[in-house]
Amino acid sequence: MASLSSPSLLSSFLGDRLALSTRPLLLRSAVPGSRRLAYQATRTLCNLVDILFNRRNQDDAPENNPRRLRPGKVSPRLSVPNHIQRPPYVNSRQQRPGMNNGPEIHDENGIECMRASGKLAAQVLKFAGTLVKPGITTDEIDKAVHQMIIDNGAYPSPLGYCGYPKSVCTSVNECICHGIPDSRPLEDGDIINIDVTVYLNGYHGDTSATFLCGDVDDEAKKLVKVTRECLDKAISICSPGVEIKQIGRTIQDHADKFKFGVVRQFVGHGVGKVFHAEPVVLHFRNNEWGRMMLNQTFTIEPMLTIGSINPVMWSDDWTAVTEDGSLSAQFEHTILITEDGPEILTQC
Repeated sequence: MASLSSPSLLSSFLGDRLALSTRPLLLRSAVPGSRRLAYQATRTLCNLVDILFNRRNQDDAPENNPRRLRPGKVSPRLSVPNHIQRPPYVNSRQQRPGMNNGPEIHDENGIECMRASGKLAAQVLKFAGTLVKPGITTDEIDKAVHQMIIDNGAYPSPLGYCGYPKSVCTSVNECICHGIPDSRPLEDGDIINIDVTVYLNGYHGDTSATFLCGDVDDEAKKLVKVTRECLDKAISICSPGVEIKQIGRTIQDHADKFKFGVVRQFVGHGVGKVFHAEPVVLHFRNNEWGRMMLNQTFTIEPMLTIGSINPVMWSDDWTAVTEDGSLSAQFEHTILITEDGPEILTQC
């Protein structure tokens, strides 16, 4: 358990996922004897600090290494029709939306709403995957995803979250997560994670997958395959009363068999009426407490690497890449805990 003075990072979108360092920031309540976690969201979700996280040196900078991913040109933010419901953070003056202090537990109506938002997110992600080919830019993928989301009466959750400028995250090759769509064309042999979250009828559905672009080498294919297997295995052990830490153990055990690294700075999270809620879901072996609850929804989203698991943040304060330039892959689902086990909400 980190202390208040510990360098911290939490979550993966953004909060889901954001602040970077050596481990997620998980703090006990100041109330003596309390078993409730207090999350210092303002220190973990947005506006990452270079002094803590950006260890990139001059030799590792993309401009000095032609094989490394480089930033492209980011086009203007896309508009959303006025009739589409926005998440509260979009029109809020609050610059750093917090992580909700409590799990997302749903009644029957809430479960149906989560199923609807999850299904749409899955359909959008499937469509986005069909666009992946050499020559297309990630900006073009973002525009197509944005249009499909608003055509279905939903809002693209990332847009405007903590200032994020786009409607989807596109993380190519060594990008671990939160890549901003830009003018860079995909190249033959790339891998790309596309992270889609939609806000439909007041509920978020969150999912991602890593796709192969053209002729991808065997090492990259293996990384993608094993990362997907890690997610599937982690989901399979979920049920009411199961310790949440078993997710991390399951993922790490499988990744270790293939000598892949598991990124620690970005985590899964509760999701529902709010984008990021308890619990924080660690993808590596840990001793955190907490158990899964009936009718609870949360994400599992492991990020594996071929080399270093240490992230470096670009100057845009979003794009997190492996410090050694090695490939990274990620898969994510939103799941519902039912009496019969896990229900994957984000699949077609």
